[in-house]
Amino acid sequence: MRYVSTRGDAPILGFEDVLLKGLANDGGLYWPETFPQLSEDQLRGFVDMPYVQVAAEVMYPFVADCYERAEWDDLVKDAYKHFAHAEVAPLRQIGAGEWLLELFHGPTLAFKDVAMQLLGPLFDRALERRDRHVTVIGATSGDTGSAAIEALRGRDRVSVVIMHPHNRTSDVQRRQMTTVLDGNIHNIALEGTFDDCQAAVKAMFAHESFADKVGMTGVNSINWARVMAQTVYYVTAAVALGAPDRAVSFAVPTGNFGDILAGYVAKRMGVPIDQLIIATNENDILERALKTGRYEKSGVVATDSPSMDIEVSSNFERLLFETGGRDAGAVKRAMSSLGQSGSFTIEEQALTAIRTDFDAARADQKAMSAAIKQVSSDSACLIDPHTAVGIAAGRSLPHKDGVPMVYLSTAHPAKFPVAVNEATGQTPDLPPHMADLFEREERFTVLPNDLGALEKFIADAVAGDA
Repeated sequence: MRYVSTRGDAPILGFEDVLLKGLANDGGLYWPETFPQLSEDQLRGFVDMPYVQVAAEVMYPFVADCYERAEWDDLVKDAYKHFAHAEVAPLRQIGAGEWLLELFHGPTLAFKDVAMQLLGPLFDRALERRDRHVTVIGATSGDTGSAAIEALRGRDRVSVVIMHPHNRTSDVQRRQMTTVLDGNIHNIALEGTFDDCQAAVKAMFAHESFADKVGMTGVNSINWARVMAQTVYYVTAAVALGAPDRAVSFAVPTGNFGDILAGYVAKRMGVPIDQLIIATNENDILERALKTGRYEKSGVVATDSPSMDIEVSSNFERLLFETGGRDAGAVKRAMSSLGQSGSFTIEEQALTAIRTDFDAARADQKAMSAAIKQVSSDSACLIDPHTAVGIAAGRSLPHKDGVPMVYLSTAHPAKFPVAVNEATGQTPDLPPHMADLFEREERFTVLPNDLGALEKFIADAVAGDA
């Protein structure tokens, strides 16, 4: 399997090079040349397999040029040994034909763990083979940072620098990052929004002398390995609910578009998915884009679902590339227009294809809170605000009788105790391994949204790790 850049001007690479590279040299995102296919017999065979075995099977065609099969199986097994639930991503029924896909049983209580726990051993193996050290620089709107830190803490060949928007994450989200005191972990609270953090990371990738100096790579969902790992739980959920003999729909709370893009990849691989619902909060650029054909910034507002408080959804570029006939020139024009004027018009071919595979709906704070309350009342189940946005948006759209609807439950409710309590009067408890989170020492640095200041801080911090 080889990987191409969405902007067409970077070298075609194999999996391990894509893993370590993160963002392509031309600013684009790496994307597989082809999609391996899962036959109906394969899907039926997954029914009684444990999650780890299905994961190894589904992902192996993407990585086969880099690993012998036994080696790959061991890496995947190692990745999921720290999950609190044996099924890794279990389903929970909350209504007639409605299911939660619980993705928060990993070490940091969010869906990001499903991919990040795999990236840790993959980085170790690749860097040991090449005798290299890298610096992972990432932006987070809340959950990616803690998942990356947990996966990479204490690893000798990796320095980790995570930027979060200052005062724009929940206290639990922030503390999960800033209380990790391993020497290779560095937290920056950036004075700005998540989009500012993400823009700074992309600018550092583009600053080649700096990127080369620190050995920069990324673990945001710009890294293909993240999307690849997330395709697996679409497969396991669909199979558990009757695939390939019955189609399944998914509603996904969406910020940077990586999670729902993984569902699109699973569909391209042969999983019978009927609807993929893009669920947005008030930061509804994707919902507006599908409705109007115009991707246009209007400013980010802070909500109780902060991981979705994003305007520039990086992974949407991959979808534009694929649905636009893999026209890298069209992608470059769109991204240039977005940078210059804050908007672009989706070309007709791409828009038609996107509307074929995706629906979109918006759920504001009121709808989100009502969904938390309703699910608690109906199912005695507490959900977090992001999951609630997915449910509220999904329920607002028509869908076919007899097709199960799966809502991706992307974070543990205890990460957002204030919003959950306001909706239900109940305060969810953190699990035992995090019970003392608010007593732990924090370490982070507040920095201005200034590229020079950021690069100097990072260069100095990484030099200290060496």
